Amino acid sequence: MTTHENTTATLPEHTPRLNFAKLAPEFYRAMMRLETASHGGIEPSLAELVRIRASQLNHCAYCLDMHTKDALAAGESVERIVQLSAWEESKHYYTAREIAAIELTEAITVLTDGFVPDEVWAKAAAVFEPRELAQLVGAITVINAWNRLSVTCRNVPGHYTPGDHAG
Repeated sequence: MTTHENTTATLPEHTPRLNFAKLAPEFYRAMMRLETASHGGIEPSLAELVRIRASQLNHCAYCLDMHTKDALAAGESVERIVQLSAWEESKHYYTAREIAAIELTEAITVLTDGFVPDEVWAKAAAVFEPRELAQLVGAITVINAWNRLSVTCRNVPGHYTPGDHAG
């Protein structure tokens, strides 16, 4: 078995399309304010699971790099992070509250049928207080916006160190 170290030799070869923060500073600062506002009302470990799951669904390598590192630094287990992409088969790793948040994340992120199904909403509403639920919807919305910016701008994963910045 080979072990891969995180070195510059293993980092992706593509370069970003544009530096969004530099070219649209007002918008970027507004996103950072939204990011800050999204950090309250729900437990940080749950917020990271939501950010990771949305980033998986959106194929955002940059945000996956960031939020898995942040989750690990905050004490999240490797097993729970690894199993998140197959959470439906690995429910025993998560609480009912986390499962409801993950389901809501998927419904808001994918919007396959054009809406969030009532049964998904009801599950979340049963385990979150209204204020927490509003905060959770906000956190899911913000990570989806970051994913779209990062994927579009082709932000390069692999350089993030926990605590560098939010987003």
